Amino acid sequence: MTDAPAETTFPPQRRLSRAVRVGEVIVGGDAPVSVQTMTKTDTADAEATLAQVRSAAAAGAQIVRVAVPAKKALDGFAEVVTGSPVPIVADIHFDYKLAIAAIEHGAAKIRINPGNIGDDSRLGAVLEAAGQAGIAVRLGVNAGSLEKELLEKYAHPTAEALCESALRSVKRAEALGFSDIVISIKASDVPTTVTANRLFAHESDVPLHLGITEAGFGSSGVAKSAVGLGLLLAEGIGDTIRVSLTDDPVEEVRAARAILQSLGMISGPTLVSCPTCGRCKVDLRAIAEQVQEALQEIDAPIVVAVMGCEVNGPGEAREADIGLACGADYAVIFRHGELIRRVKISEAAEELLAEMRALEPPP
Repeated sequence: MTDAPAETTFPPQRRLSRAVRVGEVIVGGDAPVSVQTMTKTDTADAEATLAQVRSAAAAGAQIVRVAVPAKKALDGFAEVVTGSPVPIVADIHFDYKLAIAAIEHGAAKIRINPGNIGDDSRLGAVLEAAGQAGIAVRLGVNAGSLEKELLEKYAHPTAEALCESALRSVKRAEALGFSDIVISIKASDVPTTVTANRLFAHESDVPLHLGITEAGFGSSGVAKSAVGLGLLLAEGIGDTIRVSLTDDPVEEVRAARAILQSLGMISGPTLVSCPTCGRCKVDLRAIAEQVQEALQEIDAPIVVAVMGCEVNGPGEAREADIGLACGADYAVIFRHGELIRRVKISEAAEELLAEMRALEPPP
C-alpha cells in the first residue's frame, strides 16, 4: 500500500515572507492576503478614475493601481490619491523620472518593471525617492518584457528565466540599499506562472504579488486565474493578488475574493445553487441571480442554498443557514435546518431575500 498523500490544511499555512507597508495595508508577514485591482480609465480623468477606485473599494479591493503613462496624468493621479478610500499604486514603465514624480504626488507604492526601467543609476534614483517617502516598490517581472540577456540565455520566457529575473531584481535593489520590495512574476499561461513563483518562493522571503497576466475575459479568464492563483495560495505562496480580466475592476475584485473564500482565507456569504436538470420545474437561474446580487451587500459568513427539485434540494437547504427548495408551484424555506414556511414560486425569491437580510450570523 502506498503512503497517504500529505494533508492539505485550509486555510493554507502561509510561507513566511518579510512585511512591507502599502498605505494602511500590510503586505506579507502574517498579514492576510490582500486584494488588488487596476483602474481601466485615463488617469488624467480623475473623476472617472476615482469612480472606479471607489466602486472597487466598495466591492472589497484593499489596494488599487492606476497607470501613469505620461506627465499629463500626474495632476489626475494626485487627485485620485487625495480622494481614494484605499492606497493608490502608480504603475510606471520606461520613464524613471515619471516614477519619481508619482512618488512626489503621493503614491503609496510604485510598480516598475526591471526589464524596461533602465540601468542601476535610474533604478537607484527611483528607490532613493521611494525610501525617502517611506513607500514600497513592486518590481514586476513579466514574460512579455524580460531582459534581453535572459531571453538570449533561455531562448524563451521560461519559468526559470522569470525567476532569475526576479531574483536579479531583488539583488539589484538590495545592493542599492532598498529592501521594501514586493515581487510579481507573471505570464499569460498558468504553468509558467505557477512554476516561476514556486521557484522564487523557495529562494527568497520577499512578498509576492500573484496574478496571471492578460488572463482574458469572462469565464475563461476567471478559470485561468482561479487555477493559477489557487494552486499557489493552497501551497501558502502569495501575499497579495490581482485577477487580471478584460472587464470592470469590480469583477476582478469579486473573482479574487471568491478565490480566497474558496480556500478559507477570508470569510463571507456563500451561495449553494443547484445546477438544474430535467427535474427542475422553475426558472431557478433567475432566483439564483437575484440572491447572488443581494449577497454582494452582505458581509456575514452565511450560507444560502437555492435548490430546484426534491432529490438534493431539501437536504442542501437544511444544511444552509437559509435554504430554498423549489417544487413546481410552491417552495419551502429553511432556517438553520428547520422548515419555517411554504411560499408560492412567484414569491420565493423575495421571501428568501427577506430571510437572508434578517438573519443574524451564527456564532
